[in-house]
Amino acid sequence: MRRLVRVAALLLACSPAFATEPSEMLKDPALEARAREIGRALRCVVCQNQAIDDSNAEVARDMRRAVRERLAAGDRDEAVMAFMTARYGDYVLLKPPFKPGTLVLWLGGPLVLLLAGGALLLAARKRRAPEPPAPLSEEERARVDALLRRDDA
Repeated sequence: MRRLVRVAALLLACSPAFATEPSEMLKDPALEARAREIGRALRCVVCQNQAIDDSNAEVARDMRRAVRERLAAGDRDEAVMAFMTARYGDYVLLKPPFKPGTLVLWLGGPLVLLLAGGALLLAARKRRAPEPPAPLSEEERARVDALLRRDDA
């Protein structure tokens, strides 16, 4: 039983914790809930696909602070998202809009996958099994037999 408790404690310690610090939280629970929802929709610009609520990076902390300041000033959620997008670009959105400027974000992964699949297919086609050698002619067979008889002697 103790071992199970230790494993559970270790798993909890290893799981990603929310990076939002108590000093950053808003006193109004409704505003804080809105800030958390927005924070889960925004990407940390220095982390790899991590929401700002989950990131310990200094930039993410600044972004969380900016979100909370805008909400405390009375901005709607859409206005806060528009402010963050204007400041950091569409990359900051974990679900960026589909438009010409974000085609790379939307189509980059599938395009790389298709290119890699095509390259593997071409490599597989080039690497076919070799043709079996042609059978020996009568003259070649006689020569091999002669060589084998000479080695036996």
